[in-house]
Amino acid sequence: MTPAPDHRPPVSAIIRTFNEERLIADVVRAALTAAREVVIVDSGSTDQTVSLARAAGARVIEHEWTGWGRQKRIAEDACENDWMLDLDGDEVVTPDFAQELKELFAAGEPPKKIYRTMLALVPPNGEPWMNFGNQTRHKVYDRRIIRAPDHDGWDQFRLPKDIEIGHMKARMLHYAYTDVAHLTTKLNRNSSIPAPLKSKPYLFLRIVFGMPFYFAKRYFLDQYFRGGVYGFALARIYGHARWLRDVKMWEDHRKS
Repeated sequence: MTPAPDHRPPVSAIIRTFNEERLIADVVRAALTAAREVVIVDSGSTDQTVSLARAAGARVIEHEWTGWGRQKRIAEDACENDWMLDLDGDEVVTPDFAQELKELFAAGEPPKKIYRTMLALVPPNGEPWMNFGNQTRHKVYDRRIIRAPDHDGWDQFRLPKDIEIGHMKARMLHYAYTDVAHLTTKLNRNSSIPAPLKSKPYLFLRIVFGMPFYFAKRYFLDQYFRGGVYGFALARIYGHARWLRDVKMWEDHRKS
């Protein structure tokens, strides 16, 4: 019997995991509505991440931790397709996003090689923030043109200056945290990820004067004010986390 044709676009979804059992099954099933395969690189989960992911249809590669960008590269190398859909273990593809991705490939190779994608925050209580507070990422791309960085502390690639960037209109959903305690723990951990050191005078200015600007960016430019009291609180938390990164860089200077 001839197998039914696969109408999904020739895209491979890649996910880097460590103890992501909270949502990984939903993430994999949603990703398979938009991609022909899901490739997971797991760095030693001690919960049910691996078994749940495989049961949901993912191909799981178990590999020791090599770094934020390098772990994604392992997934890229293992994919059957050249087009990537880069996901985290708490990011869920929506039906609108899957349909738009399908339409992007309807006439063959997409006209652009990298596509800007938007993540809509899903608060622990309430509706997703579809029209404000979105994170901008570049999660749909051709690995023949660009790759995840070969870096232990960074996983977002630098956009080539000579490549035109496309724009996906549909959002994906970001279930970033379960409560404020979970969020602050994640942000504190992320603020400790090694990054190129800024100069001490520059850091001094940021530590002394930066906090109001970090808050204002979230609250006004990213429109967290539309989230009411909760939006105000999140803007303060994210602003503090950004400031904390500066303080940790200052500490690194003092250690060197």
